[in-house]
Amino acid sequence: MAGPRLAQIEIVPAPDAGRAQPAAPAAAAQDPAYQEDAYILGTGDGLLLRFLAVPDLSGPIEILNDGTASLPLLGIVRLGGLTLSQASQWLETLYRKQLQRPNLQLRVVQPRPLRVALVGEVERPGIYTLTTTEASKTEAAVSISGAPTLVDAIQKAGGLTAMANLGDVWLQRRMPGPEQRYKRARVDLLALVREGDMVQNPLLFDGDVIRIERVSEESAAQAAEMASSTLSPTEITVNVVGEVKAPGRLQVPANTPLMQAILAAGGPENWRARTSKVEVVRINRNGSAQRRTYVYDPSQDVSMAKNPPLVAGDTVIVNRSRYAVASDAIGAVGEPLTGLVNALTLFRLLDNDL
Repeated sequence: MAGPRLAQIEIVPAPDAGRAQPAAPAAAAQDPAYQEDAYILGTGDGLLLRFLAVPDLSGPIEILNDGTASLPLLGIVRLGGLTLSQASQWLETLYRKQLQRPNLQLRVVQPRPLRVALVGEVERPGIYTLTTTEASKTEAAVSISGAPTLVDAIQKAGGLTAMANLGDVWLQRRMPGPEQRYKRARVDLLALVREGDMVQNPLLFDGDVIRIERVSEESAAQAAEMASSTLSPTEITVNVVGEVKAPGRLQVPANTPLMQAILAAGGPENWRARTSKVEVVRINRNGSAQRRTYVYDPSQDVSMAKNPPLVAGDTVIVNRSRYAVASDAIGAVGEPLTGLVNALTLFRLLDNDL
């Protein structure tokens, strides 16, 4: 199975080399280019071993949890971590001591499910299992037919967040062989969205790690562009409270900008809303909270500074104007104050406190 060539490939040593494996044949050279990648055998793979000269020894084999398989005449042999070509050459080498004609064919008849990790700016970071045929039960229905790709994994994780940097996505993959070395390559999802460059949507292998970096907050261009792509969740839930006509929880399209969310809640109340002080409260994944203030302007273009795209869980607060505060205060204490101060005096007192 071949994958596309991606830019900026780095070789990353594994933190723990783990258990030793048989040395791979010298002819199987390692090439860090993704288009040279081959399927790496691992736990759960179902294989078919066929001997050309001794058909009685042919039959199915399965790689166990420790990466080994039970083979006729040989017993327990470690195959996990090798490519199909490397495993075939390794078995021929071993069988040459047992058979005069050790020619054999080895193929994968039941590949194992792929487990990949997504970290960074995705809606639900974590480890996901991908199969060649599945239907996602997430809000955005995702179906996979054939070998899972990078976009399939992102969709299964709920899509990218509004702060995802489409041009700074990293894919880490194990290289075949006993050393357990890894390589990283940068993926440019902007090229995929803008130009349909399918090279930037590589097939995934078991154990792949996908990291999506965070975009700088000064630009919302990527977030707006991503909102119309399949990389984004279809809907998010936000809270719009305060002086709007229909406060409460709203289901809005992903990456809906602040002004549009306020309009979806009916818009601000005419004289009660303090349009110069609209706040957005956002709870970060580390538990910290952000609270930022904006001026309500429905004609404002999308931008992080004046009309930011919202993310799931944001709370929008449209504050009361000073006249609304005064009106509510009069309603609350007007009766007890009768005969003590008049309405004009109360307005002056409230105005001094605002």
